[in-house]
Amino acid sequence: MTARFRLLTAVALAAALAGCKTSGDIVVDEGVGITAIRSACPAVGVPDHTGDITLFRSAAAGATADNIDLVAAMSNVRSQCSDGKKAATSPKVYSSVTFTVSARRTDTRGARTVTLPYFVTVLRGGTAVISKRVANVTLTFADGQERATATGQGGAYIDRAEATLPADVRKRITRKRKAGDIDAAIDPLAVPEVKAAVARATFEVLVGFQLDQQQLTYNATR
Repeated sequence: MTARFRLLTAVALAAALAGCKTSGDIVVDEGVGITAIRSACPAVGVPDHTGDITLFRSAAAGATADNIDLVAAMSNVRSQCSDGKKAATSPKVYSSVTFTVSARRTDTRGARTVTLPYFVTVLRGGTAVISKRVANVTLTFADGQERATATGQGGAYIDRAEATLPADVRKRITRKRKAGDIDAAIDPLAVPEVKAAVARATFEVLVGFQLDQQQLTYNATR
């Protein structure tokens, strides 16, 4: 497990038992097997230490509590993905992301506008950055107002073919195994080549504040 926020795995396991599929069940009526339920839509999340940002009044005064100017955090991260039946013929899958930014300032005197940068990144296999875009969200404080909120958004296209498991890999995962088979008790997702194929077909859309090294270090060590 790396420091990066781990998202829900792109492959959810389920099985057919007495004609009903529920997560985590194993097929036992006609041999042992696993049914993989998978979508081409990417998982969406916020990487560790990038979901909030702290601004300080003076760089010379250091990262101390009495020097904090503004604190902002992301919440309500939601996504919508075009992977329905009508979109199944499209070579691309589009995932849109929205989120809320809530901020609090320490000095409430005067009206103020604050612009904060954020990124939207597509990650493949948990490590490979496919694309990254940086945008801004703007918060407006009225005179005397301590808190402000704003909404950010972004989106990304995923190649449907690359996000789809090859037929031979799907067959290995879903193949029913008889109790007497040598590999009956082996989780196919633990087989190196299957695990690698699943990783290659797994995409994530990550959002977070675009932090400099000092801000990232502050978040990671406070």
